[in-house]
Amino acid sequence: MLNLYDKPFASRLMIGSALYPSPKIMQDAIRASGADIVTVSLRRESGGGKTGDAFWSLVRELDVAVLPNTAGCRSVREAVTTAKLARELFGTSWIKLEVIADNDTLQPDVVGLVEAASTLIKDGFEVFPYCTEDLSVAMRLVDAGCRIVMPWAAPIGSAKGIINRGALKLLRDRLPDITLVVDAGLGAPSHAAEALELGYDAVLLNTAIAKAADPVAMAGAFRLAVEAGRTAFEAGLMGARDFASPSTPVIGTPFWHAVS
Repeated sequence: MLNLYDKPFASRLMIGSALYPSPKIMQDAIRASGADIVTVSLRRESGGGKTGDAFWSLVRELDVAVLPNTAGCRSVREAVTTAKLARELFGTSWIKLEVIADNDTLQPDVVGLVEAASTLIKDGFEVFPYCTEDLSVAMRLVDAGCRIVMPWAAPIGSAKGIINRGALKLLRDRLPDITLVVDAGLGAPSHAAEALELGYDAVLLNTAIAKAADPVAMAGAFRLAVEAGRTAFEAGLMGARDFASPSTPVIGTPFWHAVS
């Protein structure tokens, strides 16, 4: 069971609500994913009157928890303001906090991120910060009061998968009591499975499902991969070895031989 700010969830897959070919495909894909949590962008969903209301109705029909995000915000002030508007609109203290530094890589502004997280936590928010895989940044977010940290696997939408496995493993080892969610850069179900095998508590993705040739089928594939990765982690993966080890022992065991 996944616990996020003392709320239990059955699924370890969180899913985004953007980029789908149609609203129906979005709903079908989210259902196929088994996800209990859906991220929504305040800028896209609430800015258009009837359009925003229609989208919000579609999300409510899914009976999932909503995680608003501050996607596109490039300053602390902008992110904090957007978070407050999201709390009013969606009726939740949850916020996926993004403060972006670079337009090409969408890399987080880690200095601004820590500042914004501190401000929002003091105002009663439960923050899900999107950050890089840097340990010092994660530790500062935890010190600010974040009980969840969401490092990227790779830049948003790149589909490269985990590009710095060692850094993500270090985060898991050094922050054993913090909920860690791999967010961004996953492109294949195998990438999600790898994150769960590393001991990460969940993954969050959007583009890899929404932009697939068949988003609904891909959502189902990610669901299975997340379940397999977590099961493998809990079962205990064997460690890698430098040399071969026979699966069938030959020393000290009887064997048959021909007798003339």
